[in-house]
Amino acid sequence: MPHTVIPIANPRPLDFDAALIRKLSQNGPRYTSYPTADRFSEAFGYRDYLQAVAGLRTRGSLKPLSLYLHIPFCESVCYYCACNKIVTKNHDKAVTYLGYLKREIEMQGRLFAGMNQVEQLHLGGGTPTYFTDAQMEELMEHLRRWFQFAPDGTGEYSIEIDPRTVSRERVLSLRRQGFNRVSLGVQDYDPAVQAAVNRIQPEAETQAVIDAAREAGFRSVSIDLIYGLPKQNVFTMAQTIEKVIKADPDRIAIYNYAHMPHLFKPQRRINEADMPSPDERLDMLGLAIRRLEQAGYVYIGMDHFAKPDDDLAVAQRQGRLHRNFQGYSTHADMDLVSCGVSAISAVAATYSQNVKTLDAYYDLIDKNELPVARGIRLGMDDALRRTIIQTLMCHFELSMPSIEQGYPIAFAAYFAPELERLKVLESDGLVTIGPEWLSVTPKGRLLIRNVCMVFDRYLQQAAPAPRGSTSYSRTI
Repeated sequence: MPHTVIPIANPRPLDFDAALIRKLSQNGPRYTSYPTADRFSEAFGYRDYLQAVAGLRTRGSLKPLSLYLHIPFCESVCYYCACNKIVTKNHDKAVTYLGYLKREIEMQGRLFAGMNQVEQLHLGGGTPTYFTDAQMEELMEHLRRWFQFAPDGTGEYSIEIDPRTVSRERVLSLRRQGFNRVSLGVQDYDPAVQAAVNRIQPEAETQAVIDAAREAGFRSVSIDLIYGLPKQNVFTMAQTIEKVIKADPDRIAIYNYAHMPHLFKPQRRINEADMPSPDERLDMLGLAIRRLEQAGYVYIGMDHFAKPDDDLAVAQRQGRLHRNFQGYSTHADMDLVSCGVSAISAVAATYSQNVKTLDAYYDLIDKNELPVARGIRLGMDDALRRTIIQTLMCHFELSMPSIEQGYPIAFAAYFAPELERLKVLESDGLVTIGPEWLSVTPKGRLLIRNVCMVFDRYLQQAAPAPRGSTSYSRTI
């Protein structure tokens, strides 16, 4: 049954200025973290992570935790994909991986004993539903053995689903296992586009999963789309958007396809002659934004839209929105503990990333070591800039006096070079700069990453990120 949209005026309408976007779009970080992952160092290792957790214990931390589990397996390859994944039909590999993943969860659970209350869980990949129903049950029972989970009404427990891999019964089972939010990969409904990216997914198949999620009582259903794929054009995008609006999800994410075949082998199978031009991409984005806003969806930020009564939209209106490696979140200021290959944790003032291959992952866990490969410890300047970038990404405005209250700086003096660079963006109409507030205009919200890049010390002082860094993509 479609949800009724509460008639709340959209507080953040976008001003889509195609000419300005063409002028200012550039490669930049997505700022799921600051410093960004390309700045992590192998000098930070397992023992540094242990020290960060020990520091939490010493300070008597009572903050809730966020958990992320990375399930890297997929049955088949989608040519556009840039995720850390392993494509195999040999499900024995999942049995081995689950065993090691449970061992890592136990190691983390022992570390956080006494401060292990979880309010957020996300399973990503790959395809988390590559695990069988029985394996998922085993995993969830193991998580509850080592961590204390907040009640269903409080916690946000989400899983990414490939609609091609689950039945109605599996969706109902996922809800019984404790998940209350679900994200579905759709990308595009057009058959020619689906064939071009090797992801055949009939609309009826996706709709059946959405219907099952509603029947099961999931609190939120999210759909992921991509624009810029081969064979896409404004006409096909319009049809896809209408079908998505009809499906009535609570949240919609529409991502810009990043074509980096030199980094991701599956993308080499895409015929570049079939790719839409930059102008066609912009037209598709403009169309999607216009139709989603007409349908009552609120722009959250970056690529995300939500119904005005969705938790994300409510959190944004109330100033509680947060951003981390899982994207936008209603649960602010939590330590993020991540398990699985390539997963990134954010504990105290540190980031740490696990090794990226199964062999290295298994080897370190066999040595009873957490499989940390690299990371970074944040200094005061990092923490300050992270706060600023986080605030701008989530709320599109920044109170300079509030920053001065939280950090031992005079904003105008400390950020004098940044304020000078912001004047250029102000002349372009992206921001307004007052004596106490920095505000992003409706025209600047789609280019929020450009604004945040002004405050990125690493971009200003260090060598640029390696060519094609996976932390970077076109800002639009």
